Amino acid sequence: MNDIIEVNNLSYSVRVKNSTGSSSEKLILDNISFTLQREMVLGIAGESGSGKTTLAKVLAQILQPTIGNYSLNVSADWRNKKTNPVQILFQNTGEILNPLREINDFIDEAVKIRFGDEEYESKKKKILDSINLPQNLWNRKGFELSGGEQQRAALARILSVQPEVLILDEPFSAQDPISQLNFLNLFKSINKEYKITMICISHNLKVLRSLCDEVMVMYKGKIVEKGEVKNIFEKPQHPYTKFLLRAEDYSLSYDEIQNELELLKE
Repeated sequence: MNDIIEVNNLSYSVRVKNSTGSSSEKLILDNISFTLQREMVLGIAGESGSGKTTLAKVLAQILQPTIGNYSLNVSADWRNKKTNPVQILFQNTGEILNPLREINDFIDEAVKIRFGDEEYESKKKKILDSINLPQNLWNRKGFELSGGEQQRAALARILSVQPEVLILDEPFSAQDPISQLNFLNLFKSINKEYKITMICISHNLKVLRSLCDEVMVMYKGKIVEKGEVKNIFEKPQHPYTKFLLRAEDYSLSYDEIQNELELLKE
């Protein structure tokens, strides 16, 4: 079997307090099941609050599912390692990087954790070159980098441990079209060069169409549709997928969007 991820009937809920002081369960992920083949790129689409980032945190074992389970079929090389074979490139990379540490320092640290001291300089150079971070920035500190440079530095640290699965959480948000295209090509290159399975969470359906092999659409904590990119974008089956595609093309007025959302609630 070539599946690296297998998720079975997975749900995740949290307890929330209401205005009266009593608490109740709030379901965030509802009976999620899917598989993902090794080296594939899966896109996850859906509105804010649909459960996309929560699912990413469960896959990275930051959160534990309330019900159900998932298996991660990693290579034997990952046994007894101190690092996680699933890594997330979060949207707010500027808050993740230590602003007072040099890029060189935290890349060295990550490479040595994964590979030891042997040839770590050559491994570090390969990683930094692969994400197109100029050498004159290697001795800069986190606060001295632009937003795009911080994102590349965070990505370099992730690649330093060479994860089996890389999750990109809204990597194209707040970027101009040229930067989006540059990062899109960068992620494609990383997928091929490092043979990393990737999951990309994004509101930008056009980017998902270009980057991904498969797309999964989530709505209110559920998977409503999953399939090959061409099928999802050209022959969507679920009303919510059709709604997202029409909204992306700006073919819906404000009133039409409100009406569509009301129909989806029924």
